[in-house]
Amino acid sequence: MDKLAIIGGNRLDGEVRISGAKNAALPILAGALLTGEPVTISNVPHLMDVTTMIELLGRMGAEATVHEGMSLEVNAARINNCDAPYDLVRTMRASILVLGPLLTRFGHANVSLPGGCAIGARPVDLHVAGLRAMGADVEIEDGYIRARAEHLIGAHIVLDQVTVTGTENLMMAAILAAGETIIENAAREPEVVDLAHFLNAIGGCVSGAGTNRIVIEGVEHLRGAEYEVLPDRIETATFLVAGAITGGRVCAKRTRPGDIQAVLGKLRETGASVVTGPDWVELDMQGRRPRAVDISTAPYPGFPTDMQAQFSALNAVAEGVGAVTENVFENRFMHVSELQRMGASINLQSNTAIIQGVEQLTSAPVMATDLRASAGLVLAGLVAEGETVIDRIYHIDRGYECIEEKLQLLGASIHRIV
Repeated sequence: MDKLAIIGGNRLDGEVRISGAKNAALPILAGALLTGEPVTISNVPHLMDVTTMIELLGRMGAEATVHEGMSLEVNAARINNCDAPYDLVRTMRASILVLGPLLTRFGHANVSLPGGCAIGARPVDLHVAGLRAMGADVEIEDGYIRARAEHLIGAHIVLDQVTVTGTENLMMAAILAAGETIIENAAREPEVVDLAHFLNAIGGCVSGAGTNRIVIEGVEHLRGAEYEVLPDRIETATFLVAGAITGGRVCAKRTRPGDIQAVLGKLRETGASVVTGPDWVELDMQGRRPRAVDISTAPYPGFPTDMQAQFSALNAVAEGVGAVTENVFENRFMHVSELQRMGASINLQSNTAIIQGVEQLTSAPVMATDLRASAGLVLAGLVAEGETVIDRIYHIDRGYECIEEKLQLLGASIHRIV
């Protein structure tokens, strides 16, 4: 099993090209099931989760062709299997996103209950309740969601809580349903907006994406299209924190600064100079030690839960005390014990980590427990004295494209070992 070995102490300096967003590419790939005409999706990141989704589509009979630069052509004209089996779904939560497209286009779907990172409860009941409101017969048995519907009918759906995958699944189910569907308390994330733009590109009629009220007018037929996935805001923010934690300068290119305003505000609070352009962000710490910041995670446009571990690592070496409150997932502090092994001073109080910054972390063998926790450990390794070895990095390969190569280009001493 691969590991990452990092020798800390190097100040990062340089430019990094941001990849396409995993959390936008996955629902868009699932959305390719909605049409029998070829769909070409560009700026797709080369990640394990993307590979898993492509394999899942292939199991169903879709043809996926990889072109230069990870542009994917998906042709779902000959779907012959509407099952999403456990052996694939167990590794990736986003596999549940095939449920809505399969059900609305083919009238049935059998999707295994999903897996993914062990960061807390992410129940499927909101997906199920929404599909039932649209007229589907949905049962959960033997570890599978089994859904049937001769034809879905538009409905007024009020989500009990904000859910990104739930919003996306119901958007895709509604796109071929009869009549109008309204989703209230919808997720507002940029990835949800990107999916809506894709659905409109293939002939759908979606409005309101980016607000908490999305309206979908059902259509009878969808066409093929070419579509480019938006840049990854979490990768962008992670590299900017890497610059801040090392006292360095990092310019993230081919990104969208508007998608990470909450993060940029906190980075400025650390004392960093942050300058933005139309498609770039530059952070310069000018060799200074960052100041500790308080963060409290919330659905978009609040501070993203996917950046909590990275800011926990930053606070671990910052000047002062920072409180990190996790409001989205109840089990997303598993990286804390690993940071403590490296000398971090962290006191967990319910859903809040009180972090007293120390001047120096020390290297230690640590283990990644989930995708974003692994990113936090990489950041800690960049500033720890000695060599830090991070095990179980298959987690980080699920969400960061070529992270060690990109960090090497910025001056980090990091390499992959077996």
